[in-house]
This record gives sequence, structure tokens and C-alpha cells, in this order.
Amino acid sequence: MASIASSPPLPLPMLSLAVVLLLALCARGGEARPPPPLHGVRPLAFDEGYTQIFGSANLALLRDGRRVRLTLDESTGAGFASQDVFLHGFFSAAIKLPADYAAGVVVAFYLSNGDVYEKTHDELDFEFLGNVRGREWRVQTNVYGNGSTHAGREERYDLPFDPTDDFHHYSILWTSDRIIFYVDETPLREVVRTAAMGAAFPSKPMSLYATIWDGSAWATLGGRYRVNYKYAPFVAEFADLAIQGCAVDPTDRSSAAAAAAASSCGAGLDPLAVSSAEQRAAMAAFRRAHTSYSYCHDRRRYPVALSECAAAGLLPGRMFGPDGMKQHRRHRASPRGHRGAQDDVM
Repeated sequence: MASIASSPPLPLPMLSLAVVLLLALCARGGEARPPPPLHGVRPLAFDEGYTQIFGSANLALLRDGRRVRLTLDESTGAGFASQDVFLHGFFSAAIKLPADYAAGVVVAFYLSNGDVYEKTHDELDFEFLGNVRGREWRVQTNVYGNGSTHAGREERYDLPFDPTDDFHHYSILWTSDRIIFYVDETPLREVVRTAAMGAAFPSKPMSLYATIWDGSAWATLGGRYRVNYKYAPFVAEFADLAIQGCAVDPTDRSSAAAAAAASSCGAGLDPLAVSSAEQRAAMAAFRRAHTSYSYCHDRRRYPVALSECAAAGLLPGRMFGPDGMKQHRRHRASPRGHRGAQDDVM
């Protein structure tokens, strides 16, 4: 782009119009800035802690490797993973999701050991599920332990902001007794380990992953809306990549070695500790306002609720239907633009 200094001076009215147009273009297509880093968390450059796992040229490093751009097009998606394997830790990224029509697109930020334990893998997920134009992205958290995908512990949320406009932090805390998911600095879900969960609580070392891929078969209304590559490329950006974890030797699968490594770095894993009454009140408020699906209330899937669903802080059952979906109150005369639960595009 030619600099202003090398161009003829513009008349004042034209200059004002040019500034307005430039600001409009920047607002619509300019490079978004990540929010300030989370307190007490040091972001890593890509080569300090990550490696590309697929996607070839669909992964691009920006700002000296402190920002990663993942692209989905007709040829492939893209993804990267941590260089180390961890048993417990705090894992975070600032993420900006693809805008416009994104039905069928899945962006994921997650921990998994499926490459090592194919039949008994553990997994902790943030999954971002794209939607048709005019409908918001959905965010889903998953907890799987010991290959328990038949007993998934999914929750889904409507975010109180547009995740395509700006970067927002998404974080996972994983310790020996609890798992906490955060959006920015607000905890949105806590899973406390119970004796009844047994091996269903993730307890084996995992790697951290970030991916974008085609989830047409299920991501939007059970596959009704598929990825439309007319709107490609679909671009997700990651920044403020942070890991405060207990790295373990991936070649030593003994529980004793893993436990020893974890105990040596267990202190101070949670920079956003959910301990204050203010933090717990914020989590309760978020959950009441924004939880759109809860496995604890899905009586079609689980006629008898899973053990941890009896914990304090469970959302009221009257909020949800028998399928676990949040019920929308109906009015005798619906205002224009109001839509009931059956109108939601998932």
C-alpha cells in the first residue's frame, strides 16, 4: 500500500471521507488485537512449546510466532499440538473465530491422549461449533475419561459476546481433583472428582491441541447444515498461547513416574483460582444465563443422572427439557423476532 507521504495531498473534505472509509475497513476486516494476557500467565511463542500436526500451508505464524492462523478450505483444515505431554496443568489461548457463514465448521482447543491410548483415551475439550449466517457460534465443553465417550459429559453455552469480532481467552485447568473451564477470567464450569467417577475422571498424561476442521456430519443441527466452501477460507486465529503444566516423559507410562512429575509442579497451577465468593457468584450467574444444554438434565440419554450431577451448584431442573436442552419461555403473543427452542440452529 502506498504511503500517504508519497501521495498528492487530499482536499480536506476528501481526506475526511478517506479517514472514515479507512476506519470502516479496519473495523470490518482489520487485524484484531488480543485482550491483555491473563494475570500471572506467560504466553509462549509457537516454537517454544508447539508443533504443527497437519494442514501444511493452512497454518501460518504471525508476529514472530506469537499468533497462529489456522485455515479450513476445500483441501484441508489445520492444527498444532504441544511439544510436551502433561499430567495436570493450566492451558489457555486467546481465540478469534471465523465470521460470516460458518455452518459445519469446528474449531477445537483441547487436551487428549487418543494417539497413545486409542481405546481408553482421556479428553478435555473446548469445541466451537459454527452456524448459519445470523445465528451465533455455540461453545461446547466435553470431559471424557478412560475412553468413556459413551458417557460423555457435554455442556453447551451461548456466549454473551460475538466470538468472531475479537479475541477472547479460553482456558482449561486440570488437577488431580477438579477440572475448570474459563472464558476470559470467568469460570463457566467445574467438574469435581468423585469416587463414583473412577477412571472416568481424566487421569493419564495428555497433549494440548488446537484445530480447525470440517464437522459437516454433526456440528450444526446434527449435520443438517454442512460446510459451504463458497464462503471459504474459514480462518481461526490463536494468540496468548500459555501452558503452566506438569510435563512428563511420554515414553514412561508408569503411574508412579507420572505422579512424581505431577507432584513436583503441582503448586500454583491455577492463576485464576476459583476460590473467592465473587468468582463463584460469577460462575453461577454465567451458568444460569448461558447454559443451553446440560448432560446432567438429559433424561433421555441418562435416565439416572451421573454421580457428579448431585454436586452442589447444579442448575435447576425446571430450566431444561427432558433432552437436556434449555427451555425457552413462551408467550401468548410472541414479539417479532422471538424464537422458541425448536427454532434454534445448533
